[in-house]
Amino acid sequence: MRIGILALLQESNTFIPRATKLAQFEEELLVTGEEMRRRFDGAHHEIGGMLHALAEANLEAVPVFAARALPFGCIERSAIEELLARMWRALEAAGTLNGVLVAPHGATVSEPYPDIDGHWLSELRRRVEQRPIVGTLDPHGNLSPAMVSACDALMAYRTNPHLDQRVRGIDAARMIVAMLRGEIQPTMAAAFPPMAINIERQCTSEEPCQTLFRLADEQLTRERILSNSVMFGFPYADVAEMGSATIAVTDGDPELAQKTANELAGRMWELRHEFAGKLIGVDEALDQAARLEGPVCLLDMGDNVGGGSPGDGTWLAVAISKRKLPRSFVCLYDPESVQAAQAATNAAKVTLSMGGKTDALHGPPLVCDVKVRGIFDGRFEEKQPRHGGFTVMDQGPTAVVETDAGLTVMLTSKRMPPFSLRQLTTFGVEPEKYQLLIAKGVNAPIAAYREVCKHFVRVNTRGCTSADLLTLPYHHRRRPMFPFEPEANWEP
Repeated sequence: MRIGILALLQESNTFIPRATKLAQFEEELLVTGEEMRRRFDGAHHEIGGMLHALAEANLEAVPVFAARALPFGCIERSAIEELLARMWRALEAAGTLNGVLVAPHGATVSEPYPDIDGHWLSELRRRVEQRPIVGTLDPHGNLSPAMVSACDALMAYRTNPHLDQRVRGIDAARMIVAMLRGEIQPTMAAAFPPMAINIERQCTSEEPCQTLFRLADEQLTRERILSNSVMFGFPYADVAEMGSATIAVTDGDPELAQKTANELAGRMWELRHEFAGKLIGVDEALDQAARLEGPVCLLDMGDNVGGGSPGDGTWLAVAISKRKLPRSFVCLYDPESVQAAQAATNAAKVTLSMGGKTDALHGPPLVCDVKVRGIFDGRFEEKQPRHGGFTVMDQGPTAVVETDAGLTVMLTSKRMPPFSLRQLTTFGVEPEKYQLLIAKGVNAPIAAYREVCKHFVRVNTRGCTSADLLTLPYHHRRRPMFPFEPEANWEP
């Protein structure tokens, strides 16, 4: 039997005024056929897990189409039309398939289709008719009824940071194999409590996630329950589907599937006040970090590159520079400053205006005299499982500079989420020697940075990924919804 594999992955931040273009997919990942196998074979990504499990079951894996772009703005119309055209051409070229494994993200938004995942999965269902469709989801997706009705089963990663992507790909592949062998008949249901979980509260190794996942894990021990999932949601996509959800998949029992999803959603709703977030500002965070043994990781939530932010936010860097705090590190996306540093490698010092070039929302430029410590090509590899599941990275030409006060600034020519310490160590930065390490994320960097950091402080900086959801200008979300409307009621 032949099993196709398709993937379309992006977190689309609709609060970013600029659109995601086709070139951003071409730069990151846009492959079909055997090139897709070459890119993912052995990877920690779910597609790597799918390939592994199908080979293990002696079924033919047929890589069809995979596209991924770094989180950014809504995908423009011409880009999504071209992506879908390539997807359907590749599916037709793949020939007859007995089933399909899919990897939508769940938080992808395009100009003509706000629920683009629901759109392409529904079109896939039309094209493959009754053949099985089983897929994986990022729990930061916004689940839609269209996504649920198009697939036989969907399962989200169970960890945040996402370290189990490959495992979930294996699970999805084993489920479709069991379906094709007639061993199971998956039935799926979902529940949609009207709430948004603050990203500051989404680390699965911390409360209140631990309480919620204890119930999720207990449910999996029950008869006929094949899988369940918690969808945190992606609050930076202003769409009708924005919000949290739960999924349950049972063996031939649709009523049990709905009851199980409702039970899990009910526990989520009971915990809604604990999921609302505890936010501290820049000055309080620096005061707190000063009392802690280093290295301390300051998680820059407002400039979360993994949520679409520009990566050149300076609120923390400027505050550290003003306080003259020694042994500090920050990475800023700033191609202009990289070029200026390249031109000044032989100078004793050069004055740079670093970061703060996107807009005023993310802070002013950090203007300092610096010493250029090194110029690099920006390529590095991560061998260990890390958030995102990718192993080969390229942040473009990179400069490492240092101020007189001891602030080390890594300047990159491409945006790069801080998912790997190899981003530092490859270019001569030794993270264990710093008191403060700024990572532009919320939970995703923890998987890597916990190897050296004794403490993590989440900082509510300003930016297009602000953790203060009440400041974001929503127009399309459901109403009422907690915490925006605290009086919202819901019963599963």
